[in-house]
Amino acid sequence: MAGSPTSLTLMYILWQLTGSAAPEAVKELVGPLGGAVTFPLMANVKQVDSIVWNFNTTLLVTMQPEAPTIIVTQNRNKERVSFLNGSYSLRLSELKKNDSGVYHAKIYSSSLQNPFTQNYVLHVYEHLSRPKVTMGLQSNKNGTCVTNLTCHMEHGGQDVIYTWKALGQAASETHNGSILPISWRWRESDMTFICFARNPISSNSSSPILASKLCEGAAGDPNPSMVLLCLLLVPCLLILFALGLFLWFIRRERQEESIEGKKRMDIREETPNLCPHSGENTEYDTISYTNRTIPMEDPANTVYSTVEIPKKMESPHSLLTMPDTPRQFTYENVI
Repeated sequence: MAGSPTSLTLMYILWQLTGSAAPEAVKELVGPLGGAVTFPLMANVKQVDSIVWNFNTTLLVTMQPEAPTIIVTQNRNKERVSFLNGSYSLRLSELKKNDSGVYHAKIYSSSLQNPFTQNYVLHVYEHLSRPKVTMGLQSNKNGTCVTNLTCHMEHGGQDVIYTWKALGQAASETHNGSILPISWRWRESDMTFICFARNPISSNSSSPILASKLCEGAAGDPNPSMVLLCLLLVPCLLILFALGLFLWFIRRERQEESIEGKKRMDIREETPNLCPHSGENTEYDTISYTNRTIPMEDPANTVYSTVEIPKKMESPHSLLTMPDTPRQFTYENVI
């Protein structure tokens, strides 16, 4: 009868004699890049002859506890492989990305008909840096900003889980996934968006993003104070521009007049003075005479007069030096 005490006793004795070769459940292990990981091995085996560790299909290390002897098949792994405190648990250090894979541990014992097997799966991850956020296409209608934010990792993006948190409303909102849809009105209270990224060994978050900065300049309803300020500034700027242009024209005309006056002075200085004893230039006029016929002299009707005309005019200096001499006159007849 199945399940009777006699049959259960027989099955227990058979198990003790033959041993159990059935493997245990696969163990998932994670390790940081550049760090270390331990493969725990616990087996209820009385007599352990040897333990063989394999990575995928490659022999990694062989251990004989009674000797004790440890044989590492590859030289590059000799400094990386060790056993903790004389136990059967393997420690692998200086982890690399290509260390990820399947590991097998087999325990051989004379008390077991088949070796005891334990399987492991190792995942090596990088420590996450700060995630990056990019914005998708933006639509602005009736003062509402609609867009998408995408969170991503530049490096080490394997098995990363993304979560968004929106702060600033009455209650904080959480959104799972790398893409966050946003719909925000310009006159609503400002909101802050933060992306959280995590993998099995680390986590990090993005810089806070403000909705007002994200949708800056895209509001459908402009700020009235800004509109008023622009209306006041534009006329003032135009007036200042016109005034500056006017002053520039005046200054330019004065400079041209100054240059012209200087040229005239230069011309006057270069012109020679043809009459140095006269302060003014001599002007000559031409007087025309008409030809008249001189009438014939009529002795009967001619009147004669005597006029005294000095022959020579002495200068004042000669008058002072010359002695008193009788003056000589010349008499001419005038008809």
